[in-house]
Amino acid sequence: MSAQPVNPKLPPDHVTVFIDGVECAAPKGSMIIQAADKAGIPIPRFCYHDKLPIAANCRMCLVEAEMGGKPLPKPQPACATPVADGMKVFTRSDKALQSQRNVMEFLLINHPLDCPICDQGGECELQDLSLGYGRSVSRFSERKRVVADEDFGPLVASDMTRCIQCTRCVRFTADIAGTYELGGMQRGENLQIGTYDGKPLTTELSGNVIDVCPVGALTNKVFRFKARPWELTARESLGWHDALGSNLFHHVRRGEILRSVPRDNEAVNECWLSDRDRYAHQGLYAEDRASVPLIRDGENFREATWDEALAEAAKILRESTSSNSGGDDLGVLVHPATSNEEGALLARLAEALGSGNLDHRIAQIDLSDGATAEAFGMPVAELEQAGAIVIVGSNLRHEVPLLHHRVRRATLRGAKVHVVNPVDFEFAFPVASSGIVPPSQIASVLANVDVGDANSVAVIVGGVAENSPHAAAIRKAVADFAAAKNAKICRIPQGANALGLARMGVLPAARDAQAMLRDPRKAYVVYGLEPGLDFADQHAALKALGDARVVAFSHYACQSTRRVADVILPIGAISEIEATLVNLEGREQRSQAAGKLRGDARPGWRVLRALGAMLDAPGFEFTDLDGLRAGISTVGAASAATRSGDASRLPSLPQQGLELVVSQAIYRVDATVRRAAALQAHPLNAGPRAALNPADASALGIADGAMAKFATAVGTATLQVAIDARVAQGVAWVESGFGATAPLSSARVEVRPA
Repeated sequence: MSAQPVNPKLPPDHVTVFIDGVECAAPKGSMIIQAADKAGIPIPRFCYHDKLPIAANCRMCLVEAEMGGKPLPKPQPACATPVADGMKVFTRSDKALQSQRNVMEFLLINHPLDCPICDQGGECELQDLSLGYGRSVSRFSERKRVVADEDFGPLVASDMTRCIQCTRCVRFTADIAGTYELGGMQRGENLQIGTYDGKPLTTELSGNVIDVCPVGALTNKVFRFKARPWELTARESLGWHDALGSNLFHHVRRGEILRSVPRDNEAVNECWLSDRDRYAHQGLYAEDRASVPLIRDGENFREATWDEALAEAAKILRESTSSNSGGDDLGVLVHPATSNEEGALLARLAEALGSGNLDHRIAQIDLSDGATAEAFGMPVAELEQAGAIVIVGSNLRHEVPLLHHRVRRATLRGAKVHVVNPVDFEFAFPVASSGIVPPSQIASVLANVDVGDANSVAVIVGGVAENSPHAAAIRKAVADFAAAKNAKICRIPQGANALGLARMGVLPAARDAQAMLRDPRKAYVVYGLEPGLDFADQHAALKALGDARVVAFSHYACQSTRRVADVILPIGAISEIEATLVNLEGREQRSQAAGKLRGDARPGWRVLRALGAMLDAPGFEFTDLDGLRAGISTVGAASAATRSGDASRLPSLPQQGLELVVSQAIYRVDATVRRAAALQAHPLNAGPRAALNPADASALGIADGAMAKFATAVGTATLQVAIDARVAQGVAWVESGFGATAPLSSARVEVRPA
């Protein structure tokens, strides 16, 4: 081999390699299979995956290679053989093909002949490759081995007799999820893949083992036996259960979404998908989906035509804005996952009715600084290159699972992570320093965080901070810290499209969400909400809505909606309509309509257009979605004026009792997720409870597992107590999204044995 490069015009740190006679430039240290993939030359493989560490244990990618004109003595695994300058590789030579066929024959010795009943049939890598490299008849007469299946939980089904020990799933849980839940047990022909302890998978990314499995050993338990791949139509959509906006496909048959799978986008979610986005579609088919317009008739509701329901809604809105105070008697409350198109029309409707009481920040308590969602200070993908990351007030692993994965990737590159939280939440990466303090102390502790001389610093601010009664002080402390450390601020928007709605002008010119509930209006429009669980202050919300006239645009005709609404207008969810969302880094993304609308439901923008026309409101003259989108930019820009906060709007904070910390339960974040039965059965869904520091529990005389009463200024809840040393002393921690914890919304809580 010459010391001089074969091609002197190569880019720096590249070498020339010849694959099947094709000259390829490949980075030094890269593998043959990577160079071949880049050149579009196919090499069969099972264990290799470009996002996972190299294992080289299936040997399906054996190729013939020459160096300096001399053939290497035996076939080389293309996934684990580095390229060298002048190397010649033969993927289709007799020696290479015979080696690949021999490996396939070994792989099929124990593989069961159950393709007709295997859920992987039609999209199985083993099935595909055996057609090209397999024999028509097996030469082995020994009995095939059988492996007992494990229960991996409600999301992933296992048929481990089909496993070919490629270890992709093992490497995924170890290197991507960081949970190390799967491993190889025993040796040789007795090797089995499993959890060893028989417990279900607990990672929030567990569904990805289905995607990486090249055979039918791991399949989607919710989708199992429902359809074959060739029966399905793929529709491009987005994850709308956190602010990342993961790209995905909904696979649809006859209008029903049967499964969701990731859609590659390196800048957003790479090729991964969180379990929440993968399985939430199950909740679209709950029994209480709103499928027909309903009008209140005394204590009950009656079904109505769209004309009747819209006429009743228009009547309520006209009457509420016809008094001397005009539109000020009307409040408009919008779910933060509402699309840009619907948000723009809601802003137009509020303006036409003369109401400045319009807001999507329904889960935030402290808006005294006028804070709205802002795009991340750096792209999500660049977080992996950060030298230091500070996490402030966030259970990041549950809040945005794939953002947590990006931070883990940064730590593997050497980044230091510092945490300031009221609870020592579990992360799948090492933490360099942590300040576990009550929410009232987060701002002061943040100022003392030492990031050293890191050249790139990111500060991630999460929902525990943003939804805290001390949110304005924390945001100011974050701004001061960023200015002092030259750090990029990455505030996680509180809602899948909170950033888009802020751009569309779904913000108050008068009262914000909390103010219009503390000072009730005569009428409300509630859009996409589940009134009993989605507000920061459920007590104030249900009281204000219960005493007013309410027009509810709703996905579900649930009990809390029926309790407060006078008219229920059924609308489609994001997965069922064409929609535009803006993710946490400011990236505008569009989704296609996938699932068929239930019953007589309609896309929200169509219902708003009809209602606006009935009210003779300007800006509702368009006839289709393109017409609506054409006018959004100017209307949105004009409506989204800068609004300052008002400290007087924040109620005085109580001084007695423990400080209350509320974080979102991972599988209770919105109405659709709450109705996904598989997610509700997941072990991460711990149920309603309150966690106390051991010192506080001892002082209160409360034992682990005992029931206790938690009283705030607005409500009381009786909850089971979990004693947890991760909770800061002086703090009571609960998760939102449960009916049992809904009454708790305050800065402090009094605790006593039940």
